[in-house]
Amino acid sequence: MDIGTPIARGRTADIYAWQDGQILKLFHDWFARDAIEYEARLGRLVHAAGLPAPAVGEIVCIDQHNGLIYQRIHGITMSEILLRKPWQVFRQARRLADLHGKIHAVSTSLELPSQRQRLVSKMNHAIDLPVQLRNRALTALNNLPEGRRICHGDFHPGNVMIASGREVVIDWIDAACGNPLADVARTSILVMGAANSSQMTRQVEKWLVRIFHAAYLRYYFHRHPGGEKEYRQWLPVVAAARLSENIPEVRDWLISLVEKGLPPG
Repeated sequence: MDIGTPIARGRTADIYAWQDGQILKLFHDWFARDAIEYEARLGRLVHAAGLPAPAVGEIVCIDQHNGLIYQRIHGITMSEILLRKPWQVFRQARRLADLHGKIHAVSTSLELPSQRQRLVSKMNHAIDLPVQLRNRALTALNNLPEGRRICHGDFHPGNVMIASGREVVIDWIDAACGNPLADVARTSILVMGAANSSQMTRQVEKWLVRIFHAAYLRYYFHRHPGGEKEYRQWLPVVAAARLSENIPEVRDWLISLVEKGLPPG
């Protein structure tokens, strides 16, 4: 079956235009079928809950590759807007903070994974995390409060589509029930990790991202005051969990953040 050329490529899948206002997310061979079924179930849950997420269709098999049908969002990512219109950095940072806060305002009875259990599992599978740091990070996690809010788990400008003036958040596969401040910390780790490593090569882009990140935090905590100290306690814990994703470019930065941020062991 000829499905044309991808309109986007990713680590786990390529994206193709599909029929009737849809796209096909066609996964690579190594991506397990049960993981695709999990993504489909999770996507349907968050969409049905009224969150700004695309509708999810059926799982299909194309030339022995498994794929998942999604509603097509005609727009561009917030990351693309920042690169094309850097003078909008503060406007887009406010937009991201407001959107994140709206997601966190939703308490949930959805059958979502536990954020805490996911963090524990990631730290236990992080081969680059030294044992002593892992133990300290797990202890720090035990001393931080749980939550019952919806957390996206991978919330950054590249996962926010702007379409006809509204925001749609994509890639909900890491969604969990947990503490919003841990989710804010995850956003910081993702955004600042790129700016503090070779993931981003141009100095002007690093500078723009740092300004964007600082503004995002300022706007978020202006609307949700009182959580700044706890947010800083989450940073090394979330950084320790991020090491499980085996991204060489950010490894040293993450380990440094864990070492400096955790209470003494």
